[in-house]
Amino acid sequence: MTTHIGARVGDIAETVLLPGDPLRARWAAQTFLKDAVCVNEVRGMYGYTGTWNGHRVTIHGTGMGMPSLSIYANELISEYGVKTLIRIGSCGGMQDHVKIRDVVLAMSTTSMSTPSRGIFRELNFAPSADWSLLAAAAAAAKEMNIPTHVGGIYSSDVFYDERPDLTAAMERHGILGVEMEAAELYTLAARHGRRALAVLTVSDHLKTHEALPAKDREQSFGDMVEIALRAAFA
Repeated sequence: MTTHIGARVGDIAETVLLPGDPLRARWAAQTFLKDAVCVNEVRGMYGYTGTWNGHRVTIHGTGMGMPSLSIYANELISEYGVKTLIRIGSCGGMQDHVKIRDVVLAMSTTSMSTPSRGIFRELNFAPSADWSLLAAAAAAAKEMNIPTHVGGIYSSDVFYDERPDLTAAMERHGILGVEMEAAELYTLAARHGRRALAVLTVSDHLKTHEALPAKDREQSFGDMVEIALRAAFA
C-alpha cells in the first residue's frame, strides 16, 4: 500500500495498462480481462487486475497530465515492481494524413517541461519508447488492419493552449499528435530501466477540428487496448 494506491504488494501485475480516465480503466478491465478484481479505488482512481489470454495484467487510471501520471507510475515501479507500462489514451491529430480513429504509436515525445525537468536542468533529454513494445504494437496493428502512425508526439502541460505559433512549428516538424502524459512516462521508464509505450487513439484533430462522437469512441478505444495487450505479451 502506498500514499495513492491501496493495493497490497502482489495485487498488481508486472504489466500495467494506464488510461488517464479511471472509468475507462474499469471499462477496459471488464471488457478485456478475465476475473478482473478491483485492487485500488483511493481518490476514485480505479485499478483492476485480471488475466488476458492467461497473462496477468493490471489496468490502472493515472488522471490527466504529467504530474498525476508521475505519481502513479513512480509508485507502481518503486513499490509494486511493475516492469511494463503502456499508456492507452486519446490524442489530438496534428498532421493531415492522421485521421480520426487512427492509432498513433509514440516513438518519441516532445515537451515544454515535465516533472523530471529539474533533474536534467539545462539538458534536453529525449524520452523515447521501448523498441520491443513499439515494434510489437506496430505488428499487432498491421495484423488487425488498423490505420496506424509511428513517430513523434507532443506531451503538453496544458489542455487549453494559446500558442498557435508553437503548434505550427510542431506540425512543420512532423509531430503526429498531442496528449499530456507520455513524456514523463518515458522518462521514468528510462530512469528505472522499465519498458514503456504510449498507444493513442486520435479522438479529435487540431487542423480539421473534427472530433470523435462519444457514442463511437468505445470501439475505437477497444482497438487501442487490444494493440497494447498484444504488444505487451508478444
